Amino acid sequence: MTISLFSGQGSQYPGMAGDIVKAMPELDRIFEAGSDILGRDLRAICLDSAPEELSRTINAQPAVMAVSMICLEAAKSKGYAFDGVAGHSLGEYAAMYASGVVSLEDAFRLIKARSEAMDAACNENKGEMAAILKTSPEKVEEVCAAAKNYAAAVNYNSPVQTVVAGTPEGIAEVSEVFAGLKARVVKLNVAGAFHSKLMQSAADSFYEAAKGITFNVPNVKYYSNVTGGKLTDFSDMASLLAKHIVSPVRFTSELNAMKNDGADRFVEFGPGKTLVGLVKKTLSDVAAEHVENLETLERAAIYE
Repeated sequence: MTISLFSGQGSQYPGMAGDIVKAMPELDRIFEAGSDILGRDLRAICLDSAPEELSRTINAQPAVMAVSMICLEAAKSKGYAFDGVAGHSLGEYAAMYASGVVSLEDAFRLIKARSEAMDAACNENKGEMAAILKTSPEKVEEVCAAAKNYAAAVNYNSPVQTVVAGTPEGIAEVSEVFAGLKARVVKLNVAGAFHSKLMQSAADSFYEAAKGITFNVPNVKYYSNVTGGKLTDFSDMASLLAKHIVSPVRFTSELNAMKNDGADRFVEFGPGKTLVGLVKKTLSDVAAEHVENLETLERAAIYE
């Protein structure tokens, strides 16, 4: 059983997937669709932006999603097929597109509303995120609960990596504690405290936009960050996606659920290979590859 995984925010870099679009100009339609809905040149944002401009939430989210879609479509053109999908945070939107839950255009309408709402929330409530490595999720939760300033575990990425989000003061406070515990602390290249209560205004705003979108039942298995398992109820996706903005990403649980369902091959689409690393740290006896450019597209042993 093959699972398509989709990269999250923070993985972006200038020029990503440029060589694929150059070699397969028909895939430029994805940039064109995004540009039409965003009202900005998405191709230029992906290929020509400076790193600091690309990292802005309103740019990074549609850019990473578009690149993930391009990489997937390039692989499908070579015969790639899959049985299920999962995304990490932002990656859930590419997963919805890949599984037929939303159309290409509606995926961009959703990500436009999400990125704008989250960008506004970042400006209202300053926040930060950091990955905590070499310590258990339970210890991370304990340290955050004891902090005087707000910090919370928000991304359960692997048995030895948990991401925390909070106010700048909260992240500084818990980072000092984790350093004392000999854990490794890595600050993330994001603009706010995603998946935490500091994003509540974004969730409320996004919900109003998401209510107008048509959501379909997927044509492959779909795994959710919010539930940590296979999603079977698609009757109120607007509420679920709004909740997703302020809820932890239960990626470790998702990976275990996929493995229990028979998944033995994982392919990450989009910039970087962060999710491949998380698969390898969490699961045994599975294959994991990534596709982000022409080299990895040609090298991947995923075509049957």
